[in-house]
Amino acid sequence: MIQKIVIVGGGSAGWLTAGIIAARFQSSERYIQISLVESPEVSTIGVGEGTWPTMRTTLKKIGLSETDFLSCCDASFKQGSKFIGWRSESSEDVYYHPFTLPNQKVTWRFLSAWKRYFPHLSFAEAASFQSKLCDLGVAPKLITMAEYGGAANYAYHLDAGKFVELLKRHCTENLGVNYIRDHVVRIATKDNGDIAAIVTKDNGEIAADLFIDCSGSSAILLAGHYQIPFTSIRQYSFNDRALAMQIPYADDNVPIASATLSTAKSAGWIWDIGLTSRRGTGYVYSEAHSDREAAEREIRNYAAQSIGVAAAESLPVKQLTFEPGHRAEFWHRNVVAVGMAAGFIEPLEASALALVELSANFIRDELPASDDAMTVVAKRFNKLFAYRWQRIVEFLKLHYVLSGRTDTDYWRDVKADSAVPDGLKEMLELWQYRPPYYNDFPHTEEIFPEASYQYILYGMNFQPKFPYVEIAEDASEVLLIKEALSKAKTYRENLPNNRDLLAAMRRHGMSKI
Repeated sequence: MIQKIVIVGGGSAGWLTAGIIAARFQSSERYIQISLVESPEVSTIGVGEGTWPTMRTTLKKIGLSETDFLSCCDASFKQGSKFIGWRSESSEDVYYHPFTLPNQKVTWRFLSAWKRYFPHLSFAEAASFQSKLCDLGVAPKLITMAEYGGAANYAYHLDAGKFVELLKRHCTENLGVNYIRDHVVRIATKDNGDIAAIVTKDNGEIAADLFIDCSGSSAILLAGHYQIPFTSIRQYSFNDRALAMQIPYADDNVPIASATLSTAKSAGWIWDIGLTSRRGTGYVYSEAHSDREAAEREIRNYAAQSIGVAAAESLPVKQLTFEPGHRAEFWHRNVVAVGMAAGFIEPLEASALALVELSANFIRDELPASDDAMTVVAKRFNKLFAYRWQRIVEFLKLHYVLSGRTDTDYWRDVKADSAVPDGLKEMLELWQYRPPYYNDFPHTEEIFPEASYQYILYGMNFQPKFPYVEIAEDASEVLLIKEALSKAKTYRENLPNNRDLLAAMRRHGMSKI
């Protein structure tokens, strides 16, 4: 029987996985013992400071108060992503990918109504009220609303280090996770090839029935022990370096952005995430198209726009390197990889933490009852997550392939025909004649729904070949666009800004009901 689980590695991936599984089996009739082994000799790299709205459900299910989470992690509300300079070099060139779905089904008729009667609006403004809230830094809820509830769909920006400490404390104090701080020195195997135990420096053998590899890109179980090969996607994803920088606010009254800012640069793009105490920024770039010195100059120039040249020059910068891609298998025998041990692509659209959530949810829901069922469950996991990685590659590529930029070799190369996955090419051909819709994305829990593709396609000014149809002024599509504009006006007049709500929440907390 599967009764003992050992998670190798901490960080966001390890502790999120521990919390998700432990919360499910804490009150279950099925006995599951969970231990997390974290090496004191290895520093963890956070998988990002941005999340998806799914994180609200995750935190609620594992029993964390939203008030406590926001306070402990210097967190703020995220309502989507704002893309700057992706279509052209102009800083005035912007579009949004908000989290709230379009207020109506996106059809030929809707696109025709938008183009005919509201050509001055962006697609996101016509389809949803949320981009207006992001423009103004408006929060997605009132303090009187229940924890994890809101007027608009939202996720979070968070301090990854503080998030890990909160999860660690909650898992060990409230969910019964056994924490072992030790370094793995050897792997002990069974006669059939499964792992019997990890052998640690100070605690000796730690046996388990299932091992979850959260040891980062080294993947010491899946890659180190089992030699599962790495599948590179460098053909499609050029970026392999990042320079991370923490930018202070000029003063305590600077607005906190309601969206992740993604600003295109000469050899990649800069993320900008507003927390309550600082901004987390970083330049993701291609080493083949820029060197460290040039990349650092770009991110310091970016910081100087808000805090001045002298302050920007004094900020420390940390370089991260990564190989874009994933393992050929994610679950092999009695080992399953989660987080960077499974793979990593650039942090565009914050898919890393979402993949951790999805992986941990699958393990929790499909945890094999015994060794006999392990092979079948592993096969299903591998099939599903191979599909999900393919979808991520294609969706992220969509942000680049529609760009009109030709100002650097990077932007010319990233759009080359050989750099576009065949699956995305086929979809783009289909979408010349109809908008993306649910049949294009057959899984019930897609990594990105059709609305996400619509926001990127029409935000990037994708021009279909089908003719726009005649729409009357009182057609339902026209009325729903007007309704979205009206709702945006009502919300921005009645909802507080991010900084004010977060400050009030720290003083008074949010409603638990």
